[in-house]
Amino acid sequence: MKAVVFRGPGRLAAEDWPRPAIGDGEVLLRLNGCGLCGSDIAKIVDPATRTPAVFGHEVVGEVVTIGAGVTGCVIGDRVVAAHHVPCGDCHYCRRGSETMCRAFKASNLDPGGFAEYVRVPAPNVRHAMFRVPRHVTDEAASFVEPLACCLRAVRRVRIERGDTAVVVGLGSIGCLFVQLLRRAGAAVVGCDPVAERAELARRLGAAAAGPPADAEAAQRELSGGRGADQVIVTGGGADVLPWAAEILRDGGTVHFFAGGAGDALPLRLETLYHRELTVSATYSSSPADLAEAFGLLTAGEIAVDRLVTHRVSLGRLAAGVELMRRREALKVYVTP
Repeated sequence: MKAVVFRGPGRLAAEDWPRPAIGDGEVLLRLNGCGLCGSDIAKIVDPATRTPAVFGHEVVGEVVTIGAGVTGCVIGDRVVAAHHVPCGDCHYCRRGSETMCRAFKASNLDPGGFAEYVRVPAPNVRHAMFRVPRHVTDEAASFVEPLACCLRAVRRVRIERGDTAVVVGLGSIGCLFVQLLRRAGAAVVGCDPVAERAELARRLGAAAAGPPADAEAAQRELSGGRGADQVIVTGGGADVLPWAAEILRDGGTVHFFAGGAGDALPLRLETLYHRELTVSATYSSSPADLAEAFGLLTAGEIAVDRLVTHRVSLGRLAAGVELMRRREALKVYVTP
């Protein structure tokens, strides 16, 4: 089969790759499509990433082979499958930190979503694979995993009705946050210098959106001068923190959804202490988050139809990466 193989920083090539064999409880999918995630791009440009590797985890595919004992699907079913699954029983899982579970970090799809065929391990089949109904498109279904990650973050920052929340970065993830925060009862301000992205955020429910100066003024007005209750950072790295802290109310939270540049957080400890600020983060999602995200998407509660702006074949994945790095694409969807 063909797969796009990472061979070093920025080097991607469509190559022959062994078609995976499945075992008991497992499923083999023929790829329909896979969303290109910012975390994929971070690995592609990181000199420390191990080679060879096949990335991609926002997978939608057709079931072509079923292992012994699988009862939740049949050959021909269209499914979405996530890549990480916790054990459900360790200290981390019992404490609601499923993404820190050792089994979670060790689990994965084989070889990854940027391939013609993908093996779904047995735990993923049981806890992170969902049959896609006919009325949901492949592209919409590919948002189950990223939406689940956003749901976990919204719970982590404890949004309450009447809050004012600022979303920094209005790519596809930022646009998912806009909708989830609005559903939770917050007045949402989007922050992004790209006018088209700000306009889309407003159409999706943001009370205001624009570059940092405009976002700062909007959150001040919406909060009655108090300051934002939460600032959610979807891109920009550690250097966003001083600005985020400046617009937060006392006792507010800045939440880093994605990693980024910076070896230290540029904020004085005294500022955190005297103002009782909280800096938090989330990494990935749990099976419960995935199930909730799947329910929201299939019910049409979250709009994703305008988020995919570019489609590329496996062989043109490198071009899709560059489109997203240059911020020309909001979301790239990759097909075989």
